[in-house]
Amino acid sequence: MKLSIITVTYNSGKTLRDTIESVLSQTFTDYEYIIVDGASKDNTIDIVKEYEPKFDGRMRWISEPDKGLYDAINKGIKMSSGDVVGIINSDDFYHRKDIFEQIVTSFSDRNVQAIYGDVRFVNDDNLDKTVRYYSSKKFSPRRFRYGFMPAHPSFFTYKNYFDNYGYYKTDYKIAADYELLIRFLYTNKLNYKYIPLDFMKMRTGGVSTASWKSNILLNKEIVRACRENDIWTCMPLLFFKYFIKVFELIKTK
Repeated sequence: MKLSIITVTYNSGKTLRDTIESVLSQTFTDYEYIIVDGASKDNTIDIVKEYEPKFDGRMRWISEPDKGLYDAINKGIKMSSGDVVGIINSDDFYHRKDIFEQIVTSFSDRNVQAIYGDVRFVNDDNLDKTVRYYSSKKFSPRRFRYGFMPAHPSFFTYKNYFDNYGYYKTDYKIAADYELLIRFLYTNKLNYKYIPLDFMKMRTGGVSTASWKSNILLNKEIVRACRENDIWTCMPLLFFKYFIKVFELIKTK
């Protein structure tokens, strides 16, 4: 089984080395690493070129203007040649060397069509300290209506399902990942497996949590994603999830 790992970059020079090195450190080596850059203006491409020889032909990359994050992700998926696709953001990194092994082992069961696990959130000033642990253990598709989804960066599935069920919708600004997971796990009922493992560390400060305006937009798009996939929900119902998030922070501390 071959994995395709995709990273989208734009002016990611400050964090990209950690991401690339974490991919390069994996003990399972039957993978390709695809970087889709949105015509960065910093040293991002210099870093990509520096690391490219270390992948022994397993890295491919492009740098060109795009129509946003989800358009860039779609480009990466369409470029991929692996059996299974996964995404790691340019400010995240695998802190274990056996993640790819765990993924391939899980997909050795032919009944498994998708997998996901947990992630750790860290601050940039101390990458060793977990400030929030996001567990996907209790997720089930019925929880989509309440604003919950499995940790998207830990989501891996077969490439052919993107061809069958569609790619990320580029007219979403924040929640196209939420909509895609609904479409794959709820609407099309892929047989999924939860792996009780923290896949990666994620730096805090992502787009969807950058401000209260971003949170409102996120929830509006979640309502839309649910509606488009025949799930009833509403904004007041979604706000209950923030009580759970506060508990996650308290529990982590």
